[in-house]
Amino acid sequence: MFAEAYDKVKFTVSIKNNFEFHRLYSKGKSAGSALMVVYCRKTKRCANRLGITVSKKLGNAVIRNKIRRRIREIYRTNEDKLLSGFDLVIVARRGSTQAAYRELEADFLRLADRLGFRSGELQ
Repeated sequence: MFAEAYDKVKFTVSIKNNFEFHRLYSKGKSAGSALMVVYCRKTKRCANRLGITVSKKLGNAVIRNKIRRRIREIYRTNEDKLLSGFDLVIVARRGSTQAAYRELEADFLRLADRLGFRSGELQ
């Protein structure tokens, strides 16, 4: 039952290389809030690529991994509401350590609307 509920992101590949992160930082559009900054760039791929960054300044490994898991789950549950063909990097900010899950989710969706990679339906 747990394995069925926890499917990996369906239409997304991870961004792992440092130069890809830096390309998004320099050439992508960005929108930020107190909880996170989202960088995005339109690509010609049919799937999205996602990178998540949590600085050591936010806390120890347990805290950083908790934030990373929350952001990944927020993305996974809202993946069907997002347009495909984008590279995304989500950078957690200090406020995300104390924020509730629903706050993080609402913030992510608000930034997705601002950057224009959220689909028109279900907004």
